[in-house]
Formats: sequence, C-alpha cells, structure tokens
Amino acid sequence: MKRYIVGLVLLLAFSGSLCLAQTDQPTIKEDFKPSTLNQPGQEYPQVNSQGYARFRIIAPDAKSVVVSLGLGGRGGTTLTKDEDGAWVGTTEGPLDKGFHYYRLTVDGGTFNDPGALNFYGSIRWESGIEIPAPDQDFYALKNVPHGKAQQILFPSKSTNTSRRAFVYTPPDYDKDQTTRYPVLYLQHGWGEDETAWSNQGHANLIMDNLIAEGKIKPFIIVMTYGMTNDVKIGGLRDFKIEPFQTVLVDELIPYIDSNFRTLSDQQHRAMAGLSMGGMETKTITLANLDKFSQIGLFSGGTFSMDDVNKTPGFKNKVKLVFVSFGSRELENRNGRSFWGGDPKENAEALKKDGINSVFYVSPGTAHEFLSWRRSLHEFAQLLFKD
Repeated sequence: MKRYIVGLVLLLAFSGSLCLAQTDQPTIKEDFKPSTLNQPGQEYPQVNSQGYARFRIIAPDAKSVVVSLGLGGRGGTTLTKDEDGAWVGTTEGPLDKGFHYYRLTVDGGTFNDPGALNFYGSIRWESGIEIPAPDQDFYALKNVPHGKAQQILFPSKSTNTSRRAFVYTPPDYDKDQTTRYPVLYLQHGWGEDETAWSNQGHANLIMDNLIAEGKIKPFIIVMTYGMTNDVKIGGLRDFKIEPFQTVLVDELIPYIDSNFRTLSDQQHRAMAGLSMGGMETKTITLANLDKFSQIGLFSGGTFSMDDVNKTPGFKNKVKLVFVSFGSRELENRNGRSFWGGDPKENAEALKKDGINSVFYVSPGTAHEFLSWRRSLHEFAQLLFKD
C-alpha cells in the first residue's frame, strides 16, 4: 500500500504542467488587473486576459528574486530589479486556468508574497493566484442562499487528542429541524489540510450554486486532515493509512452521526478525495463497503475489474464509482503508465460489467484545483439518487 501511494502521488504530481500552458508565445496584452486572491489593497500580483501573471516584489537589498509556481515550487520566473528597488517580472507563458500555489525565492530563502493571500499546500502556507476560467460561474460567489462551513473539534482516542474537521451544511439545515441529510466525506491532497476544499476548492460555493439551481439534493460535506503523522517532502513512504482509517471510520463518522442530522446508513454515505485523498478514499472504502456506497477518485487512481473481483460484495454494495482526471494528466505521460491500469479502460470495463461507473475528464487542466473543482461539480450531481 505504501509503495502504491508513493508511486502514484509522484507520478500524478509530475504528469502535467502545474506552471505554464503549452502554447505559442503571442504578444502580451497590457490589460493586467490585480489577482482576485490579493491581500486587500494590493495591486500585485496581476493577471491579464491571456492568463499571464505579473509579479512585483519590494526588496531593494535583495540580489535575486524568483517566483516558483505549483506544488513544491517547481519551475520559476526570474524577476528583474527596477530603478526604484522593486523586482518585476511576467511569466514566460500563460498559466493554466484556475488556482495556483506559488512562492518566492529571495537570495536563496523561501518566502510568501506579501501581496497575496495564503493557502495551505506543500506542507506549508503558500501564496495563491487565480487565473479566471471560462466556466468559473459554477464556483462563483452568487446572491443565492448559502450553507454554513463550520469548524468542529472531535475527540480521537486513537491519537489521544482532539482533531479538527470542517462541516458544510446546506442552506436550509438550521431552518428545518426535521430533515436529515446524506453525507460526503471529502479528502484533500498531499501537503494540504482540511481547509483546502473550502479555500482552494470552493466546495461550499459549488454546493450552494448547485442547490440553488435545483441540480442536486442537499447533502452534508465533512472535510478533515487526512494524515495522522507529520510527513516531510520526500518522506511520503513513511505514511501509514491505517491510523487515519481508524480516525475516519471509528471516530469521525460516529461523531458526525451523533451531532448532525444525518442519514447514517451506507446508502446515504459517500467518500471522495483528490490525489492522495483519492488513494485514501479507495483504500478506506474498499475495506469498509458496509459504510460507503458511493466513491469518487479525483486524480487519485482508478478502479479495475481486479479491484472489483477481489472485494467481496462490491457489485451489490457500491452504487457509484466516479473517476476523474485533468485532460493533460492523461496526455502528458511521456510513456509512463498508470498504477492500476488505464483509468478510462477500467471505467468502461466496470460499466460493461453492470457497475454504475462514470469517467470524467476536465478539459485543458492538469493536476490542479480546477480539475478537482470541476470533478466535485460533476460528482455531486450524481450522488444520492433514488
């Protein structure tokens, strides 16, 4: 299991460009505007209509400033010092649409951009920048009824502490005290934490908009930290999923069912996750099919017929298998194969065998949050159908 997690995380993380879209170099339009993720009143970083990003850092005594984008800060845009002591630079090409982590390297030290908001990724708080997407309306903040994303602390005997989770409840949850709701347990990726799906993923806004449009039946989402041991960059091989499985299945689920108005049977409980969270989802659900009936893997592996045949009761208990990737995750593999087989072929094989199997590809994205926002949007519309 550990070998599977290490191999797939590394393979997926490097399978697509997290920095620059592969396009020809057009003339850069000078219609730059502040990023929507800037600190209040800050003019930089800026984004133009083509998706280029421009940075300006005040560091008059620095010798070099480089901006690196993506998980782990790979790649870089070297900034040039102006006469006023500010370091300025524009990415060599347009960025993929959606959200990106980034960091500064100033004279060899790693720093965040004081102009941008921070988001937890790469096992640290990173700066964030948003490139507007043509379909961003589905996760936009709109004048619709809003649910509540609240922090909870739940007791964990297995880790001898209280652990944190965030719970999204639908807009009418507090108005109608008689209605009970299905629950989706939604996991973040490696290097992130339980804030990721609300902050980077806009899961609450996606739900609010879908509910307002009448496209889904309202349900609760629970998001918690998916690790029980601290793992540094390069040390993922030391991660063991069994302690987290105990936290989720034996401690968090009973707490949620006792403290929220849930439909607590297997038919009304789902689990999904992105990247490493998808791998956790696969392992935990296959070992607990009496608890979960609907499963989603977002850039986090695949289900093969071998998985089905090795898991007693899979065909009878699992009501939905959803697997998704960004299109460039599938295209830019450089001859490398997926762990567990080709995801599209696997999905088709499951469907042919009578399993409710759905395969979704996010157009024009790689291993990044726009892929996962779109995946949640699609997955949510398939959940908890009569």
